[in-house]
Amino acid sequence: MKEYLKLRRWTRAHLSYFYLGLFFMLLSTLFNAISLTTICPLIDRVFSKKEIILQKDLPPFLLTKGERLVKLLNSLPPLLILKWLLVIIVLLLLLKGISSFCQVYFMRHFGQRTVTDLRNRLYGHLQVLSLDFFHKGRLGELMARITYDVGLLEIAISEAIPNLIFKFLTVVLYLFILFFISWKLALLSLFVLPLLGFPILRIGKHLRKIALLLQEKMADLTTILQEKIGSIQIVKAFTGEEREKALFGQENERFFRLMVKQIKRIALLPPLTELVGVSGGAVIIYLGGKEVLAGRLSTGIFLLFLVALFSIISPVKGMAAANAKIQAGGSALPRIFKILQERYEVVEKETARELSGLKEIEFSHLSFRYQKKDILEDINLEIKAGETLGIVGSSGVGKTTLINLLLRFYDPSQGAILIDGEDIKNFKLRSLREKIGLVTQEPILFNDTIRNNIAYGKPEATKNEIIEAAKIANIHTFIETLEAGYETIIGERGAKLSGGEKQRIAIARAILKDPPILILDEATSNLDSASEKLVQRALKRVMEKRTSFVIAHRLSTIRQADLIIVLREGRIVEKGTHQELLNQKGPYCHFYRLQGEEIK
Repeated sequence: MKEYLKLRRWTRAHLSYFYLGLFFMLLSTLFNAISLTTICPLIDRVFSKKEIILQKDLPPFLLTKGERLVKLLNSLPPLLILKWLLVIIVLLLLLKGISSFCQVYFMRHFGQRTVTDLRNRLYGHLQVLSLDFFHKGRLGELMARITYDVGLLEIAISEAIPNLIFKFLTVVLYLFILFFISWKLALLSLFVLPLLGFPILRIGKHLRKIALLLQEKMADLTTILQEKIGSIQIVKAFTGEEREKALFGQENERFFRLMVKQIKRIALLPPLTELVGVSGGAVIIYLGGKEVLAGRLSTGIFLLFLVALFSIISPVKGMAAANAKIQAGGSALPRIFKILQERYEVVEKETARELSGLKEIEFSHLSFRYQKKDILEDINLEIKAGETLGIVGSSGVGKTTLINLLLRFYDPSQGAILIDGEDIKNFKLRSLREKIGLVTQEPILFNDTIRNNIAYGKPEATKNEIIEAAKIANIHTFIETLEAGYETIIGERGAKLSGGEKQRIAIARAILKDPPILILDEATSNLDSASEKLVQRALKRVMEKRTSFVIAHRLSTIRQADLIIVLREGRIVEKGTHQELLNQKGPYCHFYRLQGEEIK
């Protein structure tokens, strides 16, 4: 329960629903207990036409009130008692029904609201974590946390915990009835309850361990699904279908075996508790029967005792089942809290302000270290507004890291990035990133309409603005040929489009955002010649009057750049214009020759 208490921050605003649910829960159990007591006058006074007999060893204050009620019932005609009992039973059932409805509604509302807030908090927290967190973790595992783990918690809070409270209150009221009738027999009954509790606690511990293992296996299954279905083209190309089926089958079988273990333990609880309860009940029936035969207890009173006693068994079994679900939900909480406790690597200052203008971007003695490895070292650059910077280098030298630092996906280990002489850490993250448009090598699109993908950076854009951006990106004509036009659903990651079409939609998205800074991360490296020409024309239009950072795979794309830098082992080893670097006969010239370009 310690883990559940950590949820208080998400429950405070909704506790009124919990208290209302608890109030109606008390009423429901009370009406249920009162309706149960109608058995006594019905058996003794109506059917047997005998007097109700109470034991005399009750506490004085209970004995006095009990004797008054018994005296009144014994003095009334059986037919009158029958009429009133029928009215009272109907009324009690009506009140119980209303209370039960209100109890379920308010408790479930409280549970669902709490879990909804937690799920929103979890997803929102993932949105602000740095890229480092996602690079270290598995996407499938994160998906399992939000779906499977939160699902277990949802069952626990919305269903299991209210059931546990309700069953507990029912047991308490039935115990009160038992003690009121015969405290000696009731005490004997209490010896049975610990015997019922032992298997519940023992099996509950095993269920918690199994639930933890199930969560891990579900994360493994989700990861396999996410990775292999997302890479189905490679799986088929390398004839890996049977291998993948076998791998998934093995993991699925392990999950199945754990589920069977859980099922066996859950299924064992009800018959085990019932066996213990009935065995103890047999002893109590024998002792209580002797009291009835001796005339110290009436048949109706003893029957009420038996009904109350055996009615306890069902709530106790319900408590066992609820406890199993609570254990499963409790085992999910540490994994959820672990994500919520992840620190933001990139923190926005409280004094951060809006970024307004842009005249110059400067990288001043910039260094970045990741997992004890130096990625960038002592980078010094100045880019004026409207200029284009080309970034060249082999894979892994830090080209993408440089632009990720500008976007503040990470913060530098040393040095700073300055805009108009001020550290970008002094600007609000949203304000900074709103000024930057990004087109990546692998265009990232969503399973949505073309319209919504283009308008992702500017949701309020008009249809005319979207069409204008598409025209600049050389994609409007193609979109018009589609049956649904701009309302065409493009599939997951744009699966229904070619590489060039996806890239031009990504460019249209950047154009519509209309940022003063544009980042092109090898935006044409994966395209065929025809698509590259269309994309190059689009890029040329969008780069006009913008400060552009171009990571180039094909060096022909940055010939006109105002400044080109060559990175090697995280350092700038060359800097200049296209012609200047060719004249230096250094690494840039070497890359240029490798691509079969003629040096003029």
